[in-house]
Amino acid sequence: MSKISFTPAVPVLTYERVVEQIEEAILSGTLEPGQHLPSERELVTQFSVSRPTVQAALRVLQSRGLIASRPGVRTGPEVLPLSGQALERSFSTLTRVAALSLSDLVQFRIILESSACRLAASLHTEDQLEAMASAVGRMEGAVHDANCFNRADLDFHTAVWEASRNILLQTSGQAVSAAILGLMNDRISLAPDPRRAMEESAASDRVLLEAITAGNSAAAGTHARRAISDHFAHSLDNRGKKALSALMSED
Repeated sequence: MSKISFTPAVPVLTYERVVEQIEEAILSGTLEPGQHLPSERELVTQFSVSRPTVQAALRVLQSRGLIASRPGVRTGPEVLPLSGQALERSFSTLTRVAALSLSDLVQFRIILESSACRLAASLHTEDQLEAMASAVGRMEGAVHDANCFNRADLDFHTAVWEASRNILLQTSGQAVSAAILGLMNDRISLAPDPRRAMEESAASDRVLLEAITAGNSAAAGTHARRAISDHFAHSLDNRGKKALSALMSED
C-alpha cells in the first residue's frame, strides 16, 4: 500500500467564515444590489462574534468590491452591483510584480474586444446603438480636449461591451483596459500631434460603429483586432511584437 501524504491543516479565522456567508448571499442573489446588510450590532448578534471580527469581514468584502459603506446611513453597508473591480485589481497587482506584461494584456484585450464586437454586431439594441453613436459624436467634437475625448472613448467601448450581452466580456474588458492604462502613459498625450491622434482614433471607432450597425460581425471583429494592434504595437518589445504578429496572422 502506497503511503498517503497530507498537508498541514490551515486554521480558518472567524472573520473569514463571516465573509464566506455574506459573500455567498450576495453571489447567490439572496442579497441583491441596492440592499443593505444589517447594522454591525445586528451582525455581531447574528454571527455570535465580536465587533472587531465583523469589522474585519466588512473590510474584506469592501476591498472585493461587493459592498460599500455610505456616510450618514444608519443601516449596514450597501450591496454593490457585481463589477470588474476585483479583476482589475488582480490585473494591476500582477503587472506590478511583473507576472503580466503589456504584451500579455494587449493580446488578451484583442481576444476580448474582437469577440465583444462580433457579438455586439448581432445582439445590439437600438438604445445601445444610440449610445455608441452619441459617444463617437462626442469624440469627434472633443478633439481639442483630451479629457473629454477619453471619457467619450471609454463610453463608446463600454456600450460595445454591454451590447455583447456577455457579462464576462464586459467585466474582463473593462478590467484589462484599466490595467493597460495603469501600465503605460496615454498614447494620445504623448503623440507629436495629439489632435491628429484623437481624430484618427475617432475615425477608427466610427468605422467600427458602422460595422456593428450593419450587423457585420466579421468586419466588426476584424476591425477591432487591427485597431488595437495598430494602437499598441509600437509600445511592445521585439518578443511582444512577434507574439502579436502570431495572434494577428489569421487576418
